[in-house]
Amino acid sequence: MTAALDSAKRIHFIGIGGCSMSGIARILKAQGHEITGSDRDRTQFTDRLEREGITVYYGHKAEQAKGADLIVYSAAIKPDNPERVYGREHGIPELERSVALGQLSARFSEVVAVAGCHGKTTITSMLAFVNEQAHLDATVHVGGFMELLGGGVRLGKSDLFITEACEYVESFLTLKPTLAIVNNIDNDHLDYYGDIEHIIDAFRKFLALVPDTGRILACTDDVYVRELLPELRKPVETYGLKNGDYHADAIAYDALGHPSFDLFDHAEKTGRVSLQVPGRHNVINALAVYAAAKQYGVPFSDYAAAMAKFRNTSRRFELLGEKNGVRVFHDYGHHPNEIRETLAAATHVPHGKIFCVFQCNSYTRARTLFTQNVTCFSDADEVLVPDIYPGREVDTGIVHARDMVAGINAESNNAVYLGTFENIAAYLDAHATPGDVVITVGSGDVYRQSQKLL
Repeated sequence: MTAALDSAKRIHFIGIGGCSMSGIARILKAQGHEITGSDRDRTQFTDRLEREGITVYYGHKAEQAKGADLIVYSAAIKPDNPERVYGREHGIPELERSVALGQLSARFSEVVAVAGCHGKTTITSMLAFVNEQAHLDATVHVGGFMELLGGGVRLGKSDLFITEACEYVESFLTLKPTLAIVNNIDNDHLDYYGDIEHIIDAFRKFLALVPDTGRILACTDDVYVRELLPELRKPVETYGLKNGDYHADAIAYDALGHPSFDLFDHAEKTGRVSLQVPGRHNVINALAVYAAAKQYGVPFSDYAAAMAKFRNTSRRFELLGEKNGVRVFHDYGHHPNEIRETLAAATHVPHGKIFCVFQCNSYTRARTLFTQNVTCFSDADEVLVPDIYPGREVDTGIVHARDMVAGINAESNNAVYLGTFENIAAYLDAHATPGDVVITVGSGDVYRQSQKLL
């Protein structure tokens, strides 16, 4: 059956201003399609699209979809969007973003799909650096902004495609991976999956997409990934901090918390790797990158040089600024395990007190993950909690930020509810002193709100 992308000359993107959507649009334009798009507001990504000759409309009107052969829409675009309504009324086929990405991946003979509940953006971004260093000339699709790429995509001319594989609503099941990386499996997105068993089953289905001639790279540090290993009937290699075909030893940290380590390849020491990003979790990410890069003949010297150059993508332990001698960082982490690793990394950064500002972006996540057994904030001296950001959900009264504070205090007794970021800014002005560090974490509007702290 012919894919909808293959039969479309003009493709109209609704919600084109996002990182992934704009990236897919740019790739398809480079492949010969005529692209238009719309979004509510101007973004750094729409600016890039316009510079490249793509027409972007601001606001949503039915006539903007006129003449399109195909409509691609992001998950945030509802069926009553006037452009989607116009498309249905005029028989224009439509694809959700992840389906379009899947059909796009089928155009490449080699597809590296980076999956995992945590770390996939960083691993994909690291692979983008390796791609440049080793001149692989791959097309790369990242779910975050990279300075190196000037966005979230690189347009290559080889038949290699490197992309994030997002597990939310099982969207990664549209991809056509020939090399699948599974970094971890965790109890996230419970608003969709319900429980961990359904999440594990989604990853099981994802790995089943790899052809018999393909390969799988799996992290042995993760208990749920290890559970899947005996089921796999395709070539598998593993990586991890201590165990696995690729592992790390002699990990050390510099004054900014950046790790270096000895990399072992099937029990043979390959060399010393130095990272410019903090935290133990980035050692694991870097091992995944080496294991993948080796599949394409990248020498260790090119890999190590790329790792030494790599800096975090936007919203990954990003230094936002400094006020009165207090540095403010932000990290996108919004799951307990992500927050735990972020705060552990912060302990390696020179600091007085560590203040963590945590904004939860989901009522479901707040209720299921942050009201009981909340052990991820123990490395913070104080946890400052604003109101829950609603995200995709409606507040039905099932949980309040005060319930999260009670859950945190039952374990580490270091949280305070402050409600607004204006209150948090005032609290930090009164209590933080030069040399202290503030880490804001979450995936709601905390990144934008964090500017109020500066």
